[in-house]
Amino acid sequence: MVTLLQDREALGRLGDVPATVRVGGRKLQPTPVFDTYWRFASARQVVYEARLAGRAQPWTDDPILARHRFTNCYRAADRVSQAVIGDVIYRGPQEWEEMFFRTLLFKIFNRESTWELLSREAGEVRWGTYDYGAYDRVLSAAFAGGQRLYSAAYIVPPPQLGEGRKHRNHLRLLEMMMTTGAPERVLGASTMREAYEVLLGYPALGPFLAYQFVIDLNYAPHLGFSEMDFVVPGPGARDGIRKCFGPAADGIEADVIRYMADSQQEHFARLGLPFAGLRGRRPLQLIDCQNLFCEVDKYARVAHPEITGISGRSRIKQAYRQDDAPLRAWFPPKWGLN
Repeated sequence: MVTLLQDREALGRLGDVPATVRVGGRKLQPTPVFDTYWRFASARQVVYEARLAGRAQPWTDDPILARHRFTNCYRAADRVSQAVIGDVIYRGPQEWEEMFFRTLLFKIFNRESTWELLSREAGEVRWGTYDYGAYDRVLSAAFAGGQRLYSAAYIVPPPQLGEGRKHRNHLRLLEMMMTTGAPERVLGASTMREAYEVLLGYPALGPFLAYQFVIDLNYAPHLGFSEMDFVVPGPGARDGIRKCFGPAADGIEADVIRYMADSQQEHFARLGLPFAGLRGRRPLQLIDCQNLFCEVDKYARVAHPEITGISGRSRIKQAYRQDDAPLRAWFPPKWGLN
């Protein structure tokens, strides 16, 4: 087991926090949270691998990890991403236009129960047979019955497209994307950034959401962008970066995330931490390092309460709840990990 909370003498034996690191042309002074980032990644991956192997609890002796809910180190390994990959992208017609439609429909709501509802009540989810009225009736009835349509993971603001309800405007947004050539332009993009800029041009899709959506689309077999192409830091990642490096990192957050991805093996080795990667073959990508900053921001609220971020939040909201469902671990076949 890997324990994150260690005494200062033990930390010194494993490797001191670097005095400075050079990122984006600046000298940054890491705080103790910087090494917690690497310890957290190692310990969280140990938990994931233990669950995958079917080992009995406890999977960690770190009280914060045991008590609270944290996402996996790898975005693609998380429950919702596994649903997107296995239930949405690679199930159903494999034409690019249909994959694009299914993926964006799922991600706008980002909730498995909403996807299951539409699949059950509106028939097979297909752009070729899409009917706004049918989809609206299903979603409106669920909303009237008190059912949550959207995930709380992140906020998808509704575009102002003339409809009275949020979900109706989102359906109109998806229609707009499909009828104005978004699938073709994303498919024709030469880089992930170029594909991202296509999505960014649509109403209500700010930088963070456009980036998250293009990461999901890139799981499809038709796209082959590298997840090391570029990164867009979200609010949680900015908070985590502030805790690791202080205000000196403001404005260069994307450079900091790239530094973490590029130097990961150096720091795992410096601290004597196990980290073999995903299935022993895939190192942390930019999107994963971005997500880890979000999780370390939360972890540090308890482990390092004296080190403040941007939001000022002081507690972790989500408690760990045991899920007896089998852990899924099926990745885009093009990654060669299955």
